[in-house]
Amino acid sequence: MSLIEFPADDPERARRFWADLLGVELEPRRDGEGQGWQTRGQAPAVGVHARGRGPGDSFSLPYFAVGDVAAALERVEALGGTVVHPGEAWAVCKDCEGSPFGLAQQAPAG
Repeated sequence: MSLIEFPADDPERARRFWADLLGVELEPRRDGEGQGWQTRGQAPAVGVHARGRGPGDSFSLPYFAVGDVAAALERVEALGGTVVHPGEAWAVCKDCEGSPFGLAQQAPAG
């Protein structure tokens, strides 16, 4: 697992909650990481963002690192899952039982 993401009605309050509970700092996201904040240097990362209407904005999601997001999306569908929000760097899916999860492009080694 690479990331677990928590949507929040009050993102600052949620950010303080997770930072204080876990004893970590949630830093602003970098370009290409989306909006919100997340921890750095530990796996899995913990992220917080403002709750919205998108497929990953209404419930917490575990994100799993994969070497090839496009190939993983094909496997999701072949195994009876669904792709809710396709993407090149990250995607939101549901498994064959309807449970949501995310996929994230694994960072290159080195």
